Amino acid sequence: MDQQEIQRSGPPVATAPQLHPAVPAGTEVLPVPAHVVRRKRRAWPFLLLLVALGAAGGGGYLWWQHTHPPLPVGISFGNGRIEADEIDIATKYAGRVSELLADIGDMVTPAQVVARMDTKELQQSLSKAEAQEQQAQHVVDQARASLTQSQTQKTLAEQEMQRTRALLQNGWTTKETADQRQQILDAATAGFAGATAKVSEAERALEAARHDVALYLVQIADNSLVAPKAGRIQYRLANIGEVLAAGGKVFTMLDIGYVYMDIFLPTEQVGKIKVGTEARIVLDAYPDRPIPAQVSFVASEAQFTPKTVETQSERDKLMFRIRVRVDPEPLAAHADAVRSGLPGVAYVRWKPDVTWPASLQVSP
Repeated sequence: MDQQEIQRSGPPVATAPQLHPAVPAGTEVLPVPAHVVRRKRRAWPFLLLLVALGAAGGGGYLWWQHTHPPLPVGISFGNGRIEADEIDIATKYAGRVSELLADIGDMVTPAQVVARMDTKELQQSLSKAEAQEQQAQHVVDQARASLTQSQTQKTLAEQEMQRTRALLQNGWTTKETADQRQQILDAATAGFAGATAKVSEAERALEAARHDVALYLVQIADNSLVAPKAGRIQYRLANIGEVLAAGGKVFTMLDIGYVYMDIFLPTEQVGKIKVGTEARIVLDAYPDRPIPAQVSFVASEAQFTPKTVETQSERDKLMFRIRVRVDPEPLAAHADAVRSGLPGVAYVRWKPDVTWPASLQVSP
């Protein structure tokens, strides 16, 4: 049968599957899955990785032991962050910011002007006070001139009275004339006392006017905001044109003259530490540059250790706060390097006869 006849005869009829000769008729034959042979993975690369990690860990531990030898008895340590006192540069009076002379990150010196407030109203009040001062000065001049005139009249009356008394004794003048001279002298004396009082009053008015002028000058000077200490501008909290209330903050600066680190130590160590105890601070950013410091504060009561502070033992829940302050002299020489918030470790030597390890020796 050729191909054309097969196509005309329609689709082929499905035939029954051939049964396995060993299986009786009427029994289904399930497919038998072929066995897949998997190769066993070799474990030696994983073992080599473990060995390499162990060797690296051991080497790191040996390096740590070499670079961080155990501290001798008499030196305690705790971790913390270097801090500097923050000082707010704020307005004394309500006003508008007219000028900013510093910005974030700038180093400022004591009494350096960092901002100015608008003082137009104060300038006008100052001009008025100065005019009143000049007017009071003129009143004082007039009162002093009147005093001089009164003193001259009094002197003349006293001289005439003396001559009249001499003439009266010799009988060359009358008692009436002497009485008239006495009245003129009394009037001159009273006029002199009144002129003296007017001079004193005018001088007090002049002094009050001068105080008004000085007050406005102080207020104008207080509207020039200055840095109270040497430090670094940390934040700028206002901009030109903003109206601030009295006490409004313009800048926040860091006092680089008072840099410290607070650490927490257990009771058995704190009892041996006093204010003035020698210390060292090692920052994570400068691990090979120990900073000389001293203990400036020891808490009198224990407190719970903050979560951000790691202690030698997690069982030490109640700790004493110790403040270690950097020595001001070396701090002044490295003022530009002061950064608040740098983590590090503070070491306190509470046993004076113990020598600092080589890693904590301060180079001259």
